[in-house]
Amino acid sequence: MSPPSGKPAPDLRLTAFSLGVWLFALLALQLSAPVAVGVAVGAGAVAAAALCWWPGSGWRSRPSPGRRGAWLRALPGGRGASLSRPSSSRRGVVPAFGAGAVGRIAVAVLLGGGLGAAVTAARLAERDADPIRDLATARTTVRVRLVVSDDPRAINGLPGRPATYLFPARLRLMWTDEVRVRAGARVLVLAGHAGWRGLLPGQVVETRGRLQPSRGGDLRAAVLSVNDAPRPLGRPPVAQRMAGWLRAGLQKACEPLPDAAGGLLPGLVVGDTSRLDPAVEADFRTTGLTHLTAVSGANCAIVVGAILLLVRAARAGPRTAAVLSVLALAGFVVLARPSPSVLRAAAMGAVALIALASGRPRAALPALGAAVVVLVVVDPELAGSPGFALSALATSGLLLLAPRWRDALRRRGVPAGVAEALAVPAAAQVACGPLVAGLSGTVSIVAVPANLLTGPAVAPATVLGVFAAVVSPVWPGGAEFLAWLGSWPARWLVLVARHGAEVPSGAVPWPDGAYGGLLLGAVTVGLFLLGRWPVVRRLSVVVGLAAVVAALPVRVLTTGWPPPAWLAVACDVGQGDALVLAAGRDSGVVVDAGPDPAAVDRCLRRLGIRSVPMLVISHFHADHMGGVTGVFRGRAVGSVVTPEHAEPATGRAAVATAAAGTPITAAGPGWAASAGRLRLLALTLAEPLRGTRSDANNNSLILRVESAGYVFLLAGDAETEQQHALLARYGPAALRADVLKVAHHGSAFQEPDFLGAVDPSAALVSVAARNDYGHPNPGVLARIAAGGARVMRTDRDGDIAVVVAAGGRLAVVARGVDPGRRK
Repeated sequence: MSPPSGKPAPDLRLTAFSLGVWLFALLALQLSAPVAVGVAVGAGAVAAAALCWWPGSGWRSRPSPGRRGAWLRALPGGRGASLSRPSSSRRGVVPAFGAGAVGRIAVAVLLGGGLGAAVTAARLAERDADPIRDLATARTTVRVRLVVSDDPRAINGLPGRPATYLFPARLRLMWTDEVRVRAGARVLVLAGHAGWRGLLPGQVVETRGRLQPSRGGDLRAAVLSVNDAPRPLGRPPVAQRMAGWLRAGLQKACEPLPDAAGGLLPGLVVGDTSRLDPAVEADFRTTGLTHLTAVSGANCAIVVGAILLLVRAARAGPRTAAVLSVLALAGFVVLARPSPSVLRAAAMGAVALIALASGRPRAALPALGAAVVVLVVVDPELAGSPGFALSALATSGLLLLAPRWRDALRRRGVPAGVAEALAVPAAAQVACGPLVAGLSGTVSIVAVPANLLTGPAVAPATVLGVFAAVVSPVWPGGAEFLAWLGSWPARWLVLVARHGAEVPSGAVPWPDGAYGGLLLGAVTVGLFLLGRWPVVRRLSVVVGLAAVVAALPVRVLTTGWPPPAWLAVACDVGQGDALVLAAGRDSGVVVDAGPDPAAVDRCLRRLGIRSVPMLVISHFHADHMGGVTGVFRGRAVGSVVTPEHAEPATGRAAVATAAAGTPITAAGPGWAASAGRLRLLALTLAEPLRGTRSDANNNSLILRVESAGYVFLLAGDAETEQQHALLARYGPAALRADVLKVAHHGSAFQEPDFLGAVDPSAALVSVAARNDYGHPNPGVLARIAAGGARVMRTDRDGDIAVVVAAGGRLAVVARGVDPGRRK
């Protein structure tokens, strides 16, 4: 699009300089320090050569000596330099980028690249210092004194099972019996003791742990695995203690609220997602609303914008407004914790405020470039952070695209407020789209409508949540009232995310990685350039509508999910098992729950399951029971059935905790049950197997299920020993089935005679793509297929449904893998 008439083209030199700093720092993160130094020197040399020899880029094009310093203005950031010579046209002033302009931009990128590579090389040298690298390579146990950099985050936590706490830290001192090292290197800490949970950023602690090499691609020198409790040295900084009080007060104020809204509000306000429901988080991710659960520049802009409105209402002067805005921004940084991500968000929010306060988006664009340069120079690791990239891109979209789209809508008669509400989320989504596509492998068609619907609710929820946190130490009742008010817009956000996630084909598959991001970026830029012609705009709209109309009958109406007359569905839950047997209207027996509560919950929601008369756990490994809480989420569970073999004990305890108040039965020999049209029989051994390769796997609860006249054999994780014992105990006839849930994700440990006895027409393999176990084994799948069975896999087919087709025949239908799903 051309600039409005009479306005010059924006000066892109500082933007090009900041882009060079960013891209070369990202490149240097993948290199060693010496190679990064070489890149920096090379970029500087090429820039110097361009200044000397590129026509119009610098020295060769400088004017006469009488115009002192004019050539300096050709450098990035120099005053008075012009990128182009404006030429008049009927549509306004259009920039004409000549060879000199291209040269100056190239020089700016290279100079910025030299700076970015140089500062990153310095940090890489610190990361790769010999003592730390050698100790990590040798996996040495060391004593360390370190500074916590961010809140410890619980991962891999299950009911009744201790969590592991993950957080970044900086070393101050590290020693063994032979060596003592003082260093400021970064480490990633994996701590298995609950004493790490309450630590605050900035707190200094001592502990003992084992060093391991880092994966690279960042500035972390090593990974430190810790099992001991920390020994705090002194108190955390005052700012962090204040932030801890306010954040705890906000969490307490949200406790009476419903789980979904009460867990979302602290995440929306200060990025505290400790209580966020995993199902809600998954809905936000699917709908393109993930940015609402993390601190971003928008949070800062909303909080300070509210202060500006109050200041203007009080008729205060610009200086007072500026001072109060700075104080509000600093206070929000304290509240949200001054971690690198929050400081980044504050910088981006400040840039947005510059545009808001000055009414000059052209002045804000260089400010954005300056913010990027400062942040990357201070912390080069930000160059590789997707959050940093999304913040910068979203801010760029708000500065460059949103004002033009808003004005275009207003010229067409759209009211000012509506035009603003439409332009802002659309601009941010378009700017971030290529990066999101590269990261996720999807292009969401519901993200823009979802952002439009949620936009009006974000500001009131944020402001009310911040006020609730601020008053919580002195007026807890008032904080609860403000949190209750803020919960209503938060409930609206949850509602939009939930329904957006359930839209069929809401995400279109797209190539992932750098290729996919660059491809969508090229398509977007091409549409912008070609969109200057009305005929192209009209053609784009027609093609888009035609594609939607053509796709709807195929992707939505024809292949709705679940398919009619389904009997069983193997859920795509990654590396684990979860299978649902239709037991009646909105009712299903669930066999295993996979490793992730959110994944099994999503599968059950897709199937419309509201009642689970029976939950069967085949054995207590995490990939079969880790998601058990997701089955109970919003559903009535009649009973839980488990194997008699209660190992591992932590898994058994986790199931018992999740099923508190629900009857639990251990299915022994002869166990049988009914649920609706289902008839279930346990195929068990008289005595448990001992001393096998995996006793837990080889004592799986094996089920023979009859449904609509068909037989299903659900083989758990039974391996060769149990399969051989079952064949000997029951004989081939008792094992014959129409559908086999292949044991242990299709591993190589299968008894050929067992597979021959089952002789299924369809075989379902629940497995994750690119897993580390070599599942499924190609030879096993070939053997099953050679017997005439149709083999289906969740890693390639997504959810798999066994249905009764026309004429009463058995058929298998695949839903397809969710685009961008990472397994």
